Amino acid sequence: MSKLKNSGEMQQVEEHIPVLQADDKPIIMAAYRTLLKSFSSPLSKEDEKDIRASFEMAAEAHIEQRRKSGEPYILHPIEVARICVEEIGLGPTAAVCALLHDVVEDTAITLKNVNDRFGDRVALIVDGLTKLDSLHDSESPQAENLAKVLRAMVLDVRVVLIKMADRLHNLRTIKSMPRYKQLKIAAETTSVYAPLAHRLGLYGIKSEFQDLCLKITHPDEYREIAAQLAETKRAREAYVKAFIEPIKAELASATLPFRVTGRPKSIYSIWNKIRTKDVAFEDIYDLFAIRIVIDVPRQQERMACWHAYTIVTDLYQPISNRLKDWITRPKPNGYESLHTTVVGPDGRYVEVQIRTERMDDIAERGFAAHWKYKGVRGADANVFEDWLNQVRDILESTEGGSAVEFLADFHSNLYSDGVHVYTPKGEMRLLPDGATALDFAFSIHSDVGASCRAVKINNRLVPISYVLKHGDQVEVITEKNQRPTEDWLKIVVTAKARNRIRQSIRDEKRIQADYGREILERKLHGLRVGFDENADMLSRWFGFPSRLEFLSAIQREQVDLTVLNKHFRADGLRLIEIEEDRPGPAPAPINGHHQPKPVDKDNKPEIIINGEPGHYYPFTFASCCNPVQGDPIFAYNSLKEGLKIHRIACPNAENLLSHYGHRVMQADWGKTVKSSFIATVVVNGIDIGPGAIQRLTDRIANLGISIRSFSISGDAGYFEGRISLIISHTDQIAIVIRHLKDLEWVSSVSRVE
Repeated sequence: MSKLKNSGEMQQVEEHIPVLQADDKPIIMAAYRTLLKSFSSPLSKEDEKDIRASFEMAAEAHIEQRRKSGEPYILHPIEVARICVEEIGLGPTAAVCALLHDVVEDTAITLKNVNDRFGDRVALIVDGLTKLDSLHDSESPQAENLAKVLRAMVLDVRVVLIKMADRLHNLRTIKSMPRYKQLKIAAETTSVYAPLAHRLGLYGIKSEFQDLCLKITHPDEYREIAAQLAETKRAREAYVKAFIEPIKAELASATLPFRVTGRPKSIYSIWNKIRTKDVAFEDIYDLFAIRIVIDVPRQQERMACWHAYTIVTDLYQPISNRLKDWITRPKPNGYESLHTTVVGPDGRYVEVQIRTERMDDIAERGFAAHWKYKGVRGADANVFEDWLNQVRDILESTEGGSAVEFLADFHSNLYSDGVHVYTPKGEMRLLPDGATALDFAFSIHSDVGASCRAVKINNRLVPISYVLKHGDQVEVITEKNQRPTEDWLKIVVTAKARNRIRQSIRDEKRIQADYGREILERKLHGLRVGFDENADMLSRWFGFPSRLEFLSAIQREQVDLTVLNKHFRADGLRLIEIEEDRPGPAPAPINGHHQPKPVDKDNKPEIIINGEPGHYYPFTFASCCNPVQGDPIFAYNSLKEGLKIHRIACPNAENLLSHYGHRVMQADWGKTVKSSFIATVVVNGIDIGPGAIQRLTDRIANLGISIRSFSISGDAGYFEGRISLIISHTDQIAIVIRHLKDLEWVSSVSRVE
């Protein structure tokens, strides 16, 4: 373990930092000692000197700052550094960067100060971790800053690993933040950081991200599952002990060095299974998994793992279709393990994972552990480099585009494991799962994709939308006059193809816009007004997002310019809208939000927005999720349509909160009022014949709840019904679900999210 040579040297550190006043000194120095002890091997003199210097610089820079919880701010970068070292497995340089990760952004320290003391590499990483300034006019400041981190990642992946440690500590200490900010952080974590942790092989951190975010977004469900796990802990531990005893005995007889552990599934994975499979907690058969970790030399790993598999399946009956062999063919992020599910005592299903110490190290520490074994694996040493090259392709293809588009393209590559296909000459290419023949054409070359006319798969003509399978041989047939169309964007999944298609469409629109400009100039000349003075105003008036879209639409004869004479009058070189023909403009935004003004509050429930009564805001309820009184909600400023009230469980919530958090406002229900809302439930069950509909509707009617619409379909003896209800509060949805589930022939009832 690493430690300072003596207490005198530690005392010098304490005396050198002015922030270490009497009240804060013990807790700060205890945290610093814990960081030093987290290194698994002794530090060199140079590394020890750099860590001390970065700690001193950060402590002095953050001297006046405290966290929302009231504790000294310096404790945050110290803990981020400890997570980097102890939980991710990074080294001294990462610890230095973690200690300094907020100094340029939040204090008077400059990047030059960092570079002068610690060098170019540390400065590069700290710069990647520093948020961009002056993004108030950006479409999405959150997306811009995330894009900056990810661009820095291809130069040094430690940027994103430190950022994940930073996010993990913020989530662990998030209680002191306002709820709407918690929701934004949770959405961004779920959207980007959790899948990124998965891609980099940090499964433990990914699971913790998911659990902590679930605790924020669905606190009641989280607490319920946590309580159920606690209640069943003793019985579960007894079962695991009985299950592994015979396995241990057989492994010992086989003289295989091993350790066996049992662990419960994460709360998020249990919640997700309950939600997607619509089963009760008691009905989940694999609440825990057994892990067998074998300690053998590298050359004996595969044989030893299969030997252990044979021992397990000799003792317990395996479920044949549940074997997953990631040893013969590791995942693209380097993960190696054998997974099987067997029938244990009392007929309970148990998942068993079998791996070696090296595989377990990579599975737990991901990218950082990969470099530790890089020289061992030969060709497999490039698993992360290949993925980073894909990220570089995305960066190059989105150069100059919006950060939101970049993040969407990046996100599509996070969870994908990939499919291997071949050119007619036998060259292998790796594309993401779900990639199409058109994606393959663009992977060969942008010009090949843009001129793709047809595709042959294994010498057979197929549509360009054909989804590729492992081992397919793909031949692209091109035509010089072929051009990409808008429909192609619905076919492709890769960033390279998507961005090349967008670029081609934009180029085509620019040509159209040149003609459209000539048409508009002639029209405006006839009205004796200027083009530059009116083009952008008319673009907005006709409802187009940009001048380019407006002018190209004119060329395609999609804009009726004859209405200008009716709705506008000339005032010098400008057109002025005739007021009586159109409603007045919305109030000008203040700090990104519309000015409060009294609106009609009849038949509307009370909404508290940022602590103020919502009837001063022109809010409406979002149709994508249909909030009902009692739902957890937030307000989103849609700019064009004012404030929209969304459910936290809205399908669009993750995107809005993670990319447009600067437009999100805290929203809560005020006093309960009698209002009508629409909510839909889906009912599945056994088809008992014509009486099913009558029994379902009678049970709902007996609760005093009105049905707005009812549709039902059946197949092979089962039915699915969709029932729209008129209700006043979420409590009524819970009552309906409970009463319908009481029918013995109904298997599941759930609200449509």
